[in-house]
Amino acid sequence: MATLKDIERKIGAVKKTQKITKAMNMVAASKLSRAQENMEAFRPYADKFAQVLGSLAERIEADEEHAPPLLVPREEVKTVDLVLMTSDRGLCGSFNTNLIATAEKFLKEKADEDIETRLICMGRKGRDYFRRRKYNILSDHIGIVGARFGFNVAVTTGQGLIDSFLGGETDEVHMLFSEFVSMARQVPTLKRLLPIAGVEKVEQTQEAEQVGYVPEHICEPSAEELMGEMLPKHVYVQIFSALLETSTSEHAARMAAMDNATSNCADMITSLTLIYNKARQAAITAELMDIVGGAEALKG
Repeated sequence: MATLKDIERKIGAVKKTQKITKAMNMVAASKLSRAQENMEAFRPYADKFAQVLGSLAERIEADEEHAPPLLVPREEVKTVDLVLMTSDRGLCGSFNTNLIATAEKFLKEKADEDIETRLICMGRKGRDYFRRRKYNILSDHIGIVGARFGFNVAVTTGQGLIDSFLGGETDEVHMLFSEFVSMARQVPTLKRLLPIAGVEKVEQTQEAEQVGYVPEHICEPSAEELMGEMLPKHVYVQIFSALLETSTSEHAARMAAMDNATSNCADMITSLTLIYNKARQAAITAELMDIVGGAEALKG
């Protein structure tokens, strides 16, 4: 049985841990507030951009021969790139585990179809996991998710993906990120980036069901010229939106994990205090028995 000093030492250690987890919870809450504001401010822009792009795509759908190359799917898919977004640090519950498990499942499905896969890792956790398992990692970007970043990050990453797609190095590009649904729910989401044909039309159909019509945008210059300019920007917007979603999800997951850790520390302190009181009472009882026994022996 542990001595009173050992139990006191354990209680002190748990109290120190509780202070650390509480401080980390407060830091994550502060970062979450800022990240959530940025994410919610960008969402309307991304949605409207997709709607305008969908309207333009409808106009040039009939002429597939002259369609922009970013809209045209390949006849045979031999190589697929996956942009995986994870965090750089741990202590955020199952946030990284869920993303990595989803990515691994996707890569195995493509491998079963004899399709070559390449990884673009945005985040240290995903990169380290797949590097240890000898997956083909094309590039990695560390220190972005969970930190302050600008639109230039999405432009740099997106331009590399577009060049790879147009150059024939890859036939499809997918993106895996964590969609922020609520404080208690962050969902790993897989989205195809390239080619992007048909993605926006679904959003327009949903809008038509809600408002009864689809707005028609007046184009100047032609729809084809605008599509050539807007399609690369659409890729950048999608990447930047995914980064904002993943960053917000990471802070929310870490805040929840640290809150649970703080509660568990309080439970451990309560349990250890009860054990300490029982041990102290047992020690006092043993001392009293020794005193009483000694007194009786003197009387005898």
